Amino acid sequence: MIRQNIWLTPALAMLAFLPTATLQANVTDGVASYYGDRFDGRRTASGVRFDKDALTAAHRTLEFGTRVTVTNKANGRSVDVVINDRGPFSGGRTIDLSKAAAREIGMLGRGVAPVRLEVVDSGSPAWPAGKTIALAEAERVIMELF
Repeated sequence: MIRQNIWLTPALAMLAFLPTATLQANVTDGVASYYGDRFDGRRTASGVRFDKDALTAAHRTLEFGTRVTVTNKANGRSVDVVINDRGPFSGGRTIDLSKAAAREIGMLGRGVAPVRLEVVDSGSPAWPAGKTIALAEAERVIMELF
């Protein structure tokens, strides 16, 4: 058991040596989907109740409270959302939006859309410039190795 995870310490140490430019990157491209009405009123991973009419979203690794601008690459429409849940859990998707946020960027009809995500503000005082998407993705990769 110990031998299996012997590489973990060097892998985590490598995060400290990522180039500064990578750590400053706060923009990434991906695919957005949105929560269906059946989730309205249920508790999110952050503990708050999901409100389909609020401008919120789920992301696998960004900290709760992080504010993200989501831009629909197909039509250029944007919306600012706050991360308050974990997901999406469907392969190939980057972010799950509330129904209101999906409406704002014009993706209700198709259900999914190619998007650009830009971290605007972090939910954690430990990351005053916002926890970057590059770092969040690096953490996700390491977590998936287990």
